[in-house]
Amino acid sequence: MSAEDIEHFASQEVIRPAAVLSEAHARLIMVGLAQDDVTAGGHWWTRVGTWRRYERAWDPGTDGPGAAVHLGTISCVYDSPTRYCVTVFRVSMTSYGLRQGWHTARLCDDAFRHAGLTLNDCPRATLVAPPAPFDSNRRDSGPDRRYG
Repeated sequence: MSAEDIEHFASQEVIRPAAVLSEAHARLIMVGLAQDDVTAGGHWWTRVGTWRRYERAWDPGTDGPGAAVHLGTISCVYDSPTRYCVTVFRVSMTSYGLRQGWHTARLCDDAFRHAGLTLNDCPRATLVAPPAPFDSNRRDSGPDRRYG
């Protein structure tokens, strides 16, 4: 296995519309991921906004993955769209993870199982239309600046 397999993302998928975890579901998932922590014999290493899945637990007493291989990462935003909710917006997979059969839905489902959810049945963010493009002919020139 090359260093690129371990450290490089071979694919990134933006989840559109983003998956929105309610406060209750987010709490169940975060507690479950903490119990499934790589330093305690589990598979997940989590930090605010980043949930990383490894193929096995880290070696006891270590601060890093050692021989454990990173499969993929879930990227999310806390307190969005409302306080205590979590919005999941991207999944990144390593080459190794893809070769082992992991993909966006499988990675999300593995994390979401702590709340009894799958990516498919997770509520989604409401998409709003983007703002109109800039048009210099409709520009607000501001107040008259002539003096006198």
